[in-house]
Amino acid sequence: MSVKKMLTSFQEKIGYSFNEPELLRTALTHSSYANEYTLKKIHHNERLEFLGDAVLEVVSSEFLFTGHPEMSEGKMSRKRASLVCEPTLAFCAREMGLGDYLLLGRGEDLGGGRDRDSILSDALEAVIGAVYLDGGLEPARNFIMTYILNDSDSKVMFQDSKTILQEMLQKDHKEPISYELVDSTGPEHHREFVIEVKLGDRVLGTGKGKTIKAAGQQAAYQAIKDLKEKENARG
Repeated sequence: MSVKKMLTSFQEKIGYSFNEPELLRTALTHSSYANEYTLKKIHHNERLEFLGDAVLEVVSSEFLFTGHPEMSEGKMSRKRASLVCEPTLAFCAREMGLGDYLLLGRGEDLGGGRDRDSILSDALEAVIGAVYLDGGLEPARNFIMTYILNDSDSKVMFQDSKTILQEMLQKDHKEPISYELVDSTGPEHHREFVIEVKLGDRVLGTGKGKTIKAAGQQAAYQAIKDLKEKENARG
């Protein structure tokens, strides 16, 4: 797919048409691509990431302030940190398929850059910055609400999944919770790990990730979702 078609496809996906498509191209351009094609330093997404981070902080702060009038400053700070941290933003980026649209250098691409948390989270913030520059705060807020702050409780649950699962189970169960590596595939530079979380001998959830920590987090998140679904089914 040509870069032009890729940019068009991404705009259709997010439901926003850029007045200046070059802003979007810059937001999706990683420094490895800019270096490989000897582009100027300003033609990759680090500056837009800086701006997008600030816009995200304002919008997420307003979201928590207006949506939780009884929440203390400390709790708002902790919840905002969970919503805008690197793992959560990478999770949001994967949900929208952002990795498929990134312009990466060949080495970074072959090394699994399209699924790397740091690259995905930075690119998502850069897209926020690009939307803000192109259309102002309202389109940027709409983008953030749609792709980051939607279902915020689940996003926080994902970030704190191991702790939440521990708290859910320790009330009624004495068996130990364990995380076991059951598989790993791919070359050394692009491994994918599979982790099972168990209560005693019973498997509660399975997760995959580029690191053992990420796979364990995903396993805990899946276990929480399954436990909640069973609890709701029981009424």
